[in-house]
Amino acid sequence: MAAHFHPMSRSSAQRDDAPGASPGVLLDPLAVAVQGPDAHALRIALALPTSGALGMTAPAALACAVLAAEEVNAAGGVLGRPLRLVPVDAGRPAAEVAAEVGRLALAGVVDAVCGHHTSDVHRRLGRVTAGRLPYVFTPPHEGGPREAGVVLLGEGPAEQLLPVAAHLASRRTLRRWALLGNDYVWPRTVHAAAVPLLRAAGAEVVRRELVPVGGVDAERLVEGLRRSRVQAVLLSLIGRDLASFNRAFTAAGLGPRIVRVSPALEENGLLEAGGDDSGELFAVMRWFASGSGELPARYADRWGAAAPPLGSYAQGCYEGVHLLAGMARQEPLPVLARRSHHPVPHGPVRLARADGVDLTVVT
Repeated sequence: MAAHFHPMSRSSAQRDDAPGASPGVLLDPLAVAVQGPDAHALRIALALPTSGALGMTAPAALACAVLAAEEVNAAGGVLGRPLRLVPVDAGRPAAEVAAEVGRLALAGVVDAVCGHHTSDVHRRLGRVTAGRLPYVFTPPHEGGPREAGVVLLGEGPAEQLLPVAAHLASRRTLRRWALLGNDYVWPRTVHAAAVPLLRAAGAEVVRRELVPVGGVDAERLVEGLRRSRVQAVLLSLIGRDLASFNRAFTAAGLGPRIVRVSPALEENGLLEAGGDDSGELFAVMRWFASGSGELPARYADRWGAAAPPLGSYAQGCYEGVHLLAGMARQEPLPVLARRSHHPVPHGPVRLARADGVDLTVVT
């Protein structure tokens, strides 16, 4: 029987008799700091945004990370060491997140870091972990060089936008584009990569705007797009900001008239926005839950019908935990922490269309 979705409770991830579960997969950060290092376990600081604009993505990501840890442990752990997860709220300001992970690293109570969060948090964490801990950053990223020990699981802006250029910007009816995003590192680099791709496809960018995370005036943004007479908009808003914008966009009746495409939209964000049936809302990601192999079935079997929707960010955390475990089987973690890593090979970026509360792959 599938477990109910309570990954933080004793009745699921931490209960000893759960089918296929490892005892105490999730550890409290404060308790870990008090207990000190554990040479008999491999502890991963799981940096997920349980608060803030991306908070809606954390429950599924946590559930996927727990599932991955349980699978690793059921297969004998990492060279006989059980894998444990130490959750860290990465939705707080970057300095706070980096300070907490830094304290855990300095105390020697975590052996690696994995998770998804905004790029400003990522950059601060990279400086804290450099040469000390391997760190797998799982979502799409902004490109550029990284500190030693950082492994990028996602794709950079140019790679992620290729389906946009190939399948949307090339439409003759989509000549006037807007670029709209949050004001931090990742959206800025997405916009910088988008401009030459759109121009090469014969389109022009007629409006560009960045807004603070958590400070979106959705109605004003929608009205600005209407006045600009744009035919398509690239959305690098994130989390609740993206959902708020999409709700306002639909309420304004623009859904069927202006194409929207987002490199940040996944299933939880679509659900938060109330779904979409316009036929003109697209997402670009490497992974979507629809038609994606065995993980959706294993996730549903483990967590049951009450589990949050499985999406790209959650799948990345599942993959990231497995990747770290595999790396640790091959080389000592201190060696991995000092190495410059190349991006991990992965499949092509795909384009999906919103279909109610689902994302259906179209390319």
